[in-house]
Amino acid sequence: MDALQLVALVAASTAIAGFARRTPVPAPLLLVAVGLVASYVPGMPDYTLDPHIVLPLILPPLLYTAALDSSYLDLRANIRPVALLSVGYVLFATVAVGWLAYVLVPDLPLTAALVLGAVIAPPDAVAATAIARRLGLPHRITTILQGESLVNDATAITAYKVALAAAVGEGISWAGGLGEFALAAIGGISVGLVLMVPIHWLRCRLGEALLQNTLSLLIPFVAYAAAEEVGASGVLAVVVVGLFLGHRAYQVDFATRLQEEAVWKMVAFVLESAVFALIGLQLPYVVQGLGQYGIGEAAWYAVGVFVAVVVVRFVWVYPATFLPRWLSNRVREREPEVDWKAPLVVGWAGMRGVVSLAIAFSIPVVTDGVEFPARNLVLFLTFTTVIGTLVVQGLTLPPLIRLLKLPGRDTYTETLAEAQAQSEASRAAEERLDELLEDERNALPKPLADRLRTVLERRRNSVWERLGAVNEVTGENADDTYRRLSREMIDAEREVFVQLRDARRIDDEMMRTLLRRLDLEEAAAYRETD
Repeated sequence: MDALQLVALVAASTAIAGFARRTPVPAPLLLVAVGLVASYVPGMPDYTLDPHIVLPLILPPLLYTAALDSSYLDLRANIRPVALLSVGYVLFATVAVGWLAYVLVPDLPLTAALVLGAVIAPPDAVAATAIARRLGLPHRITTILQGESLVNDATAITAYKVALAAAVGEGISWAGGLGEFALAAIGGISVGLVLMVPIHWLRCRLGEALLQNTLSLLIPFVAYAAAEEVGASGVLAVVVVGLFLGHRAYQVDFATRLQEEAVWKMVAFVLESAVFALIGLQLPYVVQGLGQYGIGEAAWYAVGVFVAVVVVRFVWVYPATFLPRWLSNRVREREPEVDWKAPLVVGWAGMRGVVSLAIAFSIPVVTDGVEFPARNLVLFLTFTTVIGTLVVQGLTLPPLIRLLKLPGRDTYTETLAEAQAQSEASRAAEERLDELLEDERNALPKPLADRLRTVLERRRNSVWERLGAVNEVTGENADDTYRRLSREMIDAEREVFVQLRDARRIDDEMMRTLLRRLDLEEAAAYRETD
């Protein structure tokens, strides 16, 4: 893939993803569908997935941005269901799906079937969490799905390495496999714990937002590479560092936070778009590689494996949800009540993604003179499982959620809690302002002191106003109207600055300075609503 082909892939995939945001179709599904169609367009370049690019260069930033956006406290509160899915389920699916594939496909060695099981075991919850947030799923379900996606790749990659060693006759034992798994898990977490404090210290000491965000772009690659270098899990190292830095993000300056959020949103959007498009573009390669297996025969095997993947997830999810509650009073006391609907959504949200394909493409044709059995079939079954789960489960998950009528987020309660928190913070700020103004070194003219109090009062009242009456004409509450009028005023100022620049009464540098002030004011007036 040359530079022009790479630019074309990124440009096309981001354009399709941008279009999908204006349709009811989730972006991952539209990207995969377009990729499938485009893969057979005459003259289409070869976009064969390279695991040496996906695993060390694409996976770390996607994991890092997801970890930054995750809540360490929420994950800690839901550690049991997250661990059961990200570790227990992946190992169970490796064995269960592998054994079912061994029974289903004639002449497929059990070791190769276990490799297939490990490859397709980890769900990629990017699409699932996007749908969950878009439809307003309960916060706990979204947290569990997101937590699962942060850790399950590490479990699957380690299970894959153990199964691959057995498949090529390296004679690995159960004890050896457990030892390698423990090394990867403990080592990855340890590397993350070692790196997170000095990285955070450096972030807080760098004086410029530009330098801090340059460091931010390097962090996931450094953490991943450092862990892999010592034979540990790079995935877990990235997740640990990302969770810590996200939890401590309030300690860096505001400019860094504003830039970092924008930078990582852009990086995640571009990478996710390109990745899902790449999945669809793999179709010609995996079909051509089937070799001795006919496409019809392989298709039946694919249907069987897809059904096995779906069924095995439910076989794990329901007992893992209810058995601990039946057996432990502590679990019942600490965790909220759960009915049959929540596990149904979690079970149906097991869509596979690019990590499974990247692992499958990394299966060597020959290792130490030993050929991996049925490699092409394993690659084909991985591809069809990824496509099948994305299309079948991805398309039906939104209507399933609507059909179940799960209770959505309680926006009134959340807004009330936000208003109460803002009131407490404003009181503390007002008391601090009074203390400062008593000191003659902080003497301010009364209009400026009043302005500080006015800004504080506005910040305190704005959240309460969202709970107030709605304008019958516009459908806005007082806070919405205030922000809209504020934007109109800022737009008017912005137009004047541009006119003054065009009339050469101010230069471009001064205009940019003035516009930046307006941008900051607009950012303060408008909080994010997506």
